[in-house]
Amino acid sequence: MSRETESSMRLQIEPLIIVCNALTFLLLILPTIATTTTTTTTKTTTLNSNLNTMSMNRSTRPITTGTSVIGLKYKDGVMLAADTLLSYGSMAKFKDMRRLVSIGDDDSSYLVGAGGEMSDFQYIIQMLEQDALDDKMSGECTECAAKAVWSYLRAVMYHRRNKMNPLWNDVLVGGYDKDDSKAFLGVVDKIGTAYEDDFVATGFGAYLAMPILREKWRADLEEGEARAILEDCLRVLFYRDCRASNRVQIAKATADGTLVSEPYEIETSWDAASFVSRKGGLDMDGGW
Repeated sequence: MSRETESSMRLQIEPLIIVCNALTFLLLILPTIATTTTTTTTKTTTLNSNLNTMSMNRSTRPITTGTSVIGLKYKDGVMLAADTLLSYGSMAKFKDMRRLVSIGDDDSSYLVGAGGEMSDFQYIIQMLEQDALDDKMSGECTECAAKAVWSYLRAVMYHRRNKMNPLWNDVLVGGYDKDDSKAFLGVVDKIGTAYEDDFVATGFGAYLAMPILREKWRADLEEGEARAILEDCLRVLFYRDCRASNRVQIAKATADGTLVSEPYEIETSWDAASFVSRKGGLDMDGGW
């Protein structure tokens, strides 16, 4: 073969070799590019999903809130009281928001009441109702539900606090233990601090209602006496707490089960001298 023929064949073959090498390179690199693109897209989608979930499920601060909840034990069981006002900042936004809830069957029910962020309280109620349904479907005994739920909420609140995603509520749990024939009353706050007592109050009630409860509470209170004490506490809160209302609810748990009243208005009077007298020498109405 002559040198001219050999050179001619080489010139014809070299472009084919270059094309083959290029195709081989593309076949090797394209799967890697596709995998990287898919991984990046998946990570981006996951991140966006997490951000959306966080924005939907996380309460960074209380916005729409309820105020005090008060509870006490009496001779036949336990009684809770709260008003029905929900405030959006300083605005009285919702006037019929009921913050006392009975959960469970009639023979194994308990009471839950809370102040603080209403959306978080609604989440707590949904969670407890689902747990009660699961217990019923599995046939588990829930006769001592109130104390068990109180202990469970303590763990939930403490867990959420450790995740820097607290439920912004102070929760009261009340019920009646038929086995021991005694009432239960406990409170859990947003960081998981929990305790039991004969009478408790949250929010401004911890400052304004507790002195009344300490003075008037007795272990042998009749139902009417217990109700009157709670109404006195709610009346004082209406006078002194600008986030409180005179439209209230009362709930009780006894050996016969639980009962939550319809909202009603308590009687109030603004004739006290401290309300009508002028303050600070101001010769005008409304001065404090």
